[in-house]
Amino acid sequence: MPVSARPDECTARPLPPVAAQVDAHLASMDGEVDWLLALSPIHNDALWAEFEASGRTRVPPFQYIDPDLDLHAVRERLLALPVEEVESPLLSGLLSEKQRELDRQIELVRLRDTDGFINASLDLFGGVEPRLLELARRILDTVGPSVPLEAEAGIDEVLAAVEDELAWYREQSPDFFAEVVVDADLNSLMMVSHGKFFIDGDIRLPRARVQPLIQHEIGTHLVTRHNGSRQALQQLRVGLAHYDPLQEGLGVLGEYLAGYLPGERLRVLAARVVATDMAIHGEDVPAIFDLLHNTHGLPTEDAFDVAVRARRGGGLTKDAVYLSGLRDLVEYLADGGDFETLFTGKFALSHRVVLDQLIEEGWVVEPDLLPRYSTAADAAVRLERCRRTPVEHLFHSEPHNVARVPAPKETA
Repeated sequence: MPVSARPDECTARPLPPVAAQVDAHLASMDGEVDWLLALSPIHNDALWAEFEASGRTRVPPFQYIDPDLDLHAVRERLLALPVEEVESPLLSGLLSEKQRELDRQIELVRLRDTDGFINASLDLFGGVEPRLLELARRILDTVGPSVPLEAEAGIDEVLAAVEDELAWYREQSPDFFAEVVVDADLNSLMMVSHGKFFIDGDIRLPRARVQPLIQHEIGTHLVTRHNGSRQALQQLRVGLAHYDPLQEGLGVLGEYLAGYLPGERLRVLAARVVATDMAIHGEDVPAIFDLLHNTHGLPTEDAFDVAVRARRGGGLTKDAVYLSGLRDLVEYLADGGDFETLFTGKFALSHRVVLDQLIEEGWVVEPDLLPRYSTAADAAVRLERCRRTPVEHLFHSEPHNVARVPAPKETA
């Protein structure tokens, strides 16, 4: 399959004037409201130390970075946008949906650590449906750990692999770009935020996991951002409303297609669902940790991380979307859904029909780039396997990938 196709006629038609104005303002405001950073606890090492010192019975109050933002003023600007004047009903519906989502994100930050936070989170991300909770419990009960691997890859090796990956994409499309930030205080091994690629400065992981995680972050989040930036509708760059489940589902599936999604990874996604459900019902970190660690056998570090994530802000329900997004994506593929179209930009699976309408109107064009793993000789075979594999079986007991990890450059 072609990695990049740019025929002359494949240029998006500009949006009508009012729609373009509203779209640009919403895209800008999406970058202003970094709600996830505002809800992410800091000093997690100290949290663990106090939790351990208490006999794992209590955690101190979470501490956060206060957003340098006047939430009231931002909300006023947001609600003042002339969405009702947008020329196309199709565009008006999408832009008003995004306006409502940003409004709820602002509300989420405003209600941090208050009694109203859980309801605000449920309104934005939903809760845990019984079918999803049943799937999560089934994974925790039946999926075992993969073969143990040495964590031999450190920051130099990972950084070299990331730079190699970005260079490969730039060869396909010269305007592909991402700033790489090494941060020793990062709570994730790797993450993408507003187009920046963050790597934990203290990262150490098995070499077989380097490429799958890079494919998750670059091959999904950065590739869809790049493709979205080439569309007339810039919400496809920053994300249409409710885009998270499909993005994370694609990211996890990318790990599998890149050759190594270990059972432990699938178990953590399932644990996040169980933890989210417990947080919704008022359980705190000690009870969530106890269930995940002592009943389901998660390692202490994973169990504590999942428990803290579930309770951040007062009970953030976002973590359930990783498994639900993967489940819904696998069901979509099992029904014969097109794979390449999913990289057109950042959107929800529920937007697929709308996306076809946007393409018909000329406001959206085909993806400029596809993930690097899609160029592998057996890529079609691996994708076909995903179409026939239930989510609880979508993992590897041992690596199936051939790592493309360049040696770190020697320094004088």
